[in-house]
Amino acid sequence: MSPTFTCIYFLENTDTYLLEIKRNDLPQDEDISKIYQWMRVSKDFQEANPLTFRSMDSSMEVEERYFEEGFLKFNRDNGTFIEKYNSAQHKFEAKSNAEIPPALTEAINKFCQKTNL
Repeated sequence: MSPTFTCIYFLENTDTYLLEIKRNDLPQDEDISKIYQWMRVSKDFQEANPLTFRSMDSSMEVEERYFEEGFLKFNRDNGTFIEKYNSAQHKFEAKSNAEIPPALTEAINKFCQKTNL
C-alpha cells in the first residue's frame, strides 16, 4: 500500500506544523485543489485544518502562497505566515521531510481518511 500523502513543504514553530501535502489516496483525475493541500496542525494534534489555497508566486529565492486564511512567505530556511487582516504573524523554521514526526504523519493520515471522497 502506498503512503496516503507525500510532503512537499514542511515548516514548524513552537506551536504549529505547517505543510503542503500531495494526497496519494485520491484518483488522478480529482480536482488539483484536493490533491495538493496546505495544512496547519497544532503540535498537540487537537487541530488539523486545511488552508484554502488562492494563488502562489515563486522565485529562485522565495515562495509565496496566498490563502483565504492569510499569506505565507518562505524560503528553504524559514517563513512567516500572516493571518488574514494582519491579525497575527507567525514565524516558522523550514524543515526537511525526513524530520516529520511519526505522530504528525499519523494525524495527517487520519485527516485524509476523514476527508476522503
